[in-house]
Formats: sequence, C-alpha cells, structure tokens
Amino acid sequence: MTLQQLKYLVTVAQYKNITAAAEKLFISQPSLSNSIHNLEQEMGVTVFARSNKGLKITREGEELLSYARNLLEQAEIMEDRFCKNINRKPKLSVSCQHYSFAVNAFVDVVNKYDANEYNFILRETQTGEIIDDVAGNKSEVGILYLSDSNEEVLGKLLKKNDLVFEEIFEASPHVFISKNHPLASNDIITLDELKPYPYLVYEQGENNSFYFSEEFLSVLDMPKRIQVRDRATLFNLAVGLNGFTVSSGIIDKELNGEEIIAKPLNMNLSMHIGIVKRKNVMLSQYAESYVKAIKNRVSIV
Repeated sequence: MTLQQLKYLVTVAQYKNITAAAEKLFISQPSLSNSIHNLEQEMGVTVFARSNKGLKITREGEELLSYARNLLEQAEIMEDRFCKNINRKPKLSVSCQHYSFAVNAFVDVVNKYDANEYNFILRETQTGEIIDDVAGNKSEVGILYLSDSNEEVLGKLLKKNDLVFEEIFEASPHVFISKNHPLASNDIITLDELKPYPYLVYEQGENNSFYFSEEFLSVLDMPKRIQVRDRATLFNLAVGLNGFTVSSGIIDKELNGEEIIAKPLNMNLSMHIGIVKRKNVMLSQYAESYVKAIKNRVSIV
C-alpha cells in the first residue's frame, strides 16, 4: 500500500468513474484500474461494486476510504509542518452548531491565510451531522457543547467513532430574545417567566432527541415550541413572535444584528463548548489557528 494508491482510491470514489478519475490523475485507465485492484487484493476488501450503471462504494469500501482520507490528510499536515518549501493551497473544513463566535473565528482564519487559491468549508448543521462529518473525515473539526444532560450519550457516540472532545471554554446558559421582548428589561430571567413565549429550537432531523439538541433547555417540556433549520429564521421569529432560545450568551451584533440581546438564565448549570476531532490525529495549522481564533473571540466578547 502506498500513499499514491490511496490518492487513486479517493479520487475514484469522488468521481465514481474510472475514466473521469484517470483523466483527473493524468494516468491511463488500465493503470488506474490495476492499482485499485491491487489495493483491494492487498487489503482484502472490495471497495467498488462494479455494474453497468457504474461504480458503487461498498460498506467495507466506505470504511477503507475513511482511513485513506485520514492518512492522506495526515501526510499533507506533516508536509505542511516540516517541508517549508511546499506552497500548498490553504484548506479547512469545519462543522459546527449555530454559534456566532464559530463563524467569526472562521472569518479570522480565512483572512489570515488569504491567498490566490484556497478551499475553506464551514457547515452550520445538526449535532449528529457534526459527529458524522468529523468521523467520516468530511470536516477536520466540529464545534458543539456537552453538559450533564447530554454528555453520557454523546460521549459514548464520540468514543464509538474514535473521536475526542476538547473543551475550549465553559459558559452559563443565557436567553436570546428581542431587545423589545417583554422580559428585555430583566437582569435575569427565570423558566416560569419564559413559559408564555415560543421556545425556538434547531431541528435535528433523525436525531431529534434532547441529547442531540443544540439548546440547553431541551430537557424541559416548554408549552410552546417551534423548530427551525437556520439562524436567520430563528432570530426573525424571536423578533416577530417574542420567541426565545437558550445558548452560551456570546452574541455578535454585527453578525446577528442589533435586535437580539442575551440575558442570563436563572439556572445553576454549565455548557462545556469545545472541538470534536479524530482520536490520535494531529490537527493542521489551519485547524490549530481556528481553535486559537475561537479562544481569542471568546476572550474579547
């Protein structure tokens, strides 16, 4: 097995077509097919199921591809760190819950590594997808929170996928509401005061249980509940319906507008916000810069 074979494997999986992959790799189709066949024999795995309709990745193939992508990424990270004469295109992929500091930190990294060419990806998405993205090597790091209510379940899921959680900071729960909300003048807000108003939460798809919820109050049965998919919709509903959500309390006026404010919630609980990454895997310089940027953003809020 060589890194070149792994590169061939990943490219064929990307295009699902030997001819297209061979053109991309500037090699002949027979040479590429032979290389993939030799790798499959060596690993004892059939990566691609071949049919008249083309190539389909098998379940074993998906697992092998995950390792292949990981090894190729680690090789690139090693070259970036030690081969200073290599001019590589900056790239970073992040999957995160809906945090303004995560977006701002991403902007900081893009600005730091601005170049004629780069490839950066930021996905604000569901909690389950964050874990899947990092486990499947689609994202180098994920951003989410753990607490007493979800840590046991999510911790087991992270361990099952060979992932680790590294805390960046601890936050107390805050209520995000409109500046014109009836409770906006309160110094601190209680759960009973919130019950007359719509509770706005991010929809979690197939994993729509409170363990995967992005909101800190999902363990509670609030009488009015609205599920949304994106942050803009949530904040529009907060303004239009006097709705509320619960998060870390870190809010950016430039990103989220002047209409939304954060108020402390009267609960003696903590949110542990941090990164999810693959176990025993070295982060790229871009991912390390991203973590530093988050810490800096949090410290200046």
